[in-house]
Amino acid sequence: MKKQYIRPFLWGMAVGSIVLLIVIFSAGWVVTSGSAQAQARDIAADAVLDRLAPISVAQFMEDPNKEARFKEMIALDSWKRGDFVKSQGWARMPGEKESDSRVAVECARRLGDLKM
Repeated sequence: MKKQYIRPFLWGMAVGSIVLLIVIFSAGWVVTSGSAQAQARDIAADAVLDRLAPISVAQFMEDPNKEARFKEMIALDSWKRGDFVKSQGWARMPGEKESDSRVAVECARRLGDLKM
């Protein structure tokens, strides 16, 4: 290689490698440990939610006034239904002191899908 081509070649290599790294990381082809941990946390939270929401629906089914309470909940705006479920105690798991708001929202969503 001629001496006059070395400097443009090195600059091209440097710029090309930087562009390649930007494309690889922005496209999501490389998973860093931080993004993998965040994804694992989200998956675990969703799995716990999928296990607890049916329990809260079952607690609703045990309520002696479920028809009246169901009508009250359906009359509310959709964004208030989670708070209603939480206040009724259906989202409180056995042995827990407080209801989980994510479980309450998911329970309200599942109850909204029920045909009563």
